[in-house]
Parts: sequence; C-alpha cells; structure tokens
Amino acid sequence: MIVQAIFKKAGLDCEVIDLGEVDVQGGISVGQLNQLRTGLLEAGLELIDDKKHVLIEKVKNVIVELVHYTDELPKMKNSDYISSKLQYDYTYLANLFSEAEGTTIEKYIIAHKIERAKELLRYDELNLTQISYKLNYSSVAHLSNQFKKVTGVTPSCYKQLKQNGRTALENL
Repeated sequence: MIVQAIFKKAGLDCEVIDLGEVDVQGGISVGQLNQLRTGLLEAGLELIDDKKHVLIEKVKNVIVELVHYTDELPKMKNSDYISSKLQYDYTYLANLFSEAEGTTIEKYIIAHKIERAKELLRYDELNLTQISYKLNYSSVAHLSNQFKKVTGVTPSCYKQLKQNGRTALENL
C-alpha cells in the first residue's frame, strides 16, 4: 500500500505491485522518477532501475524464500531451481551475481542455510539429522563441516553454548 501511494502521489498508475517490481502504464518523466526516488527513500525503500541489479535482487529473493520460507527444500540442484524460477541461464546469473556481489551464488546459499540451521538449533524442536534433511544436506557430517567452516564451532557446540548462555549467539 505504501508503494502504491508513492506512485499515485507522483501521478502514476500502478498495474501490478510484486516483490521488487511495479508495472506502470505509459512513460515516466524525469520529475516523476525523482519524486519516486525521494518518496521511496523516505519510506526506507530504494528505486532500482538497473535491470542487472534488479535480476541480482531477484536471485537473492529466490534464495531467501527457498532457504527460510520453504518447509522442505526441493530435491533438485540449486542451479536448476534458481534458473527455472527466474527463467534465465544459470551460468549468466552466476557470473552476474559474482561480479556484482563479490561472492558466488553457492556461498550465498550456504551462508543462508547456516543461518537457517542456527535458527532451527535455537528453536530446539529438531535434531541435527532432521535439520540436515530439512536443509537438503547429503549428511549430518556435511552440514556440520559447513557449519563449523562458517561459524567456527560445530552445531553441537553452538547448541550447548546457547543452552549455557555463555556467549552472544548472534556473534557466531
């Protein structure tokens, strides 16, 4: 609703407002574009009009949705999943992402999977085997190795630190 109001104030009719995208009828003047930028910034949002930047944001959104908001990750390669969701060749997406973000899509996915694993460990509702299955790891050992590589501690140690309250977990 906020975005729609900002566009309306700039004298623009929005047809579709989706995460990261707004379809506008007709052209946009320079004045309207500046008014949109200002209004969106005041609302804590950013106008992204570079198509490559928009595509990178879409890749990030697909990954966040996949890792954090899907009950069980699909049993397909991440590259195939991302490519099918965005209808772009994965090699193109991967090169674009790496160039702009300074990291690979795979490392970005791993970082989010470890954050999700930390969250699930804090909830203490699933054991490590269930978490590794939920996050589509081939084994508990694979999850544990990646977890330690990213956080510096094993999942078991992380869980124990949480229970003992010895450290601020968000620092790990």
